[in-house]
Amino acid sequence: MSPLTVTLIQTPLYWQQIDANLAMLEEKIWQIDRATNLIILPEMFSTGFTQEAAGLAEPMNSKTFRWMKQQAAQTKAVVTGSYIVREGQSFYNRLLWMRPDGSFSYYDKRHLFRMAQEEKTFTAGESQLIEEIGGWKVCPLICYDLRFPVWSRNRWLPNGTLAYDLLLYVANWPAPRKQAWKLLLAGRATENSCYTIGVNRVGEDGNGVTYSGDSLVTDYRGTVLADLDDQDCIHTMELSYDDLAAYRQKFPVHLDADDFSINL
Repeated sequence: MSPLTVTLIQTPLYWQQIDANLAMLEEKIWQIDRATNLIILPEMFSTGFTQEAAGLAEPMNSKTFRWMKQQAAQTKAVVTGSYIVREGQSFYNRLLWMRPDGSFSYYDKRHLFRMAQEEKTFTAGESQLIEEIGGWKVCPLICYDLRFPVWSRNRWLPNGTLAYDLLLYVANWPAPRKQAWKLLLAGRATENSCYTIGVNRVGEDGNGVTYSGDSLVTDYRGTVLADLDDQDCIHTMELSYDDLAAYRQKFPVHLDADDFSINL
């Protein structure tokens, strides 16, 4: 199978300014200097991590949705990241998986960050999303989900394959907890025999919370392949499926994993 080319965009965000963030991110996307399969933006990339959902939420097929559709079509890459969506009387921290042909899927953040009272504003999602891109299977999740290994557990399927090859987290993960961020990303990669990517933001938000970035790409052993540190940057790299397949064949720890079900 062909390698997967991924692009991580680690950036400061304008506090609660949708138009400014979309304009800034569009400029960064057009700075990508090589063909890529997947462009990854941070959590709540259009506003920063805010609980002001009533004034900032958008219905599906509105401004941010149309912007992502345009970026995916122009770059011929999947574009993903989360933003605030309203459905009826409910608000969701929703990751959109936008394909170049305009089709899309979405994932609603399951684990809401109670230390910021996210659960008082947003509705939790109830299902995982696993997407395919170029034959690769990708499981995208959001920030606080990283702390809950059961939700992200890779499964051995009846067809003899694992459920996903790449575990992806988009985040607004504060600097004081950077050690946990790095440790857990490596842990999720190791326990699930997969590549793991975490894309975080940098800078300070309107609540005075600081973010040190530390966006990471780790391989199936938990080895760090890329660490963006605290840079405002765009990083593109290839992931090797052949290397992943060889590792899984040589060290098939997944064959001894416990089976279980999740009661929501």
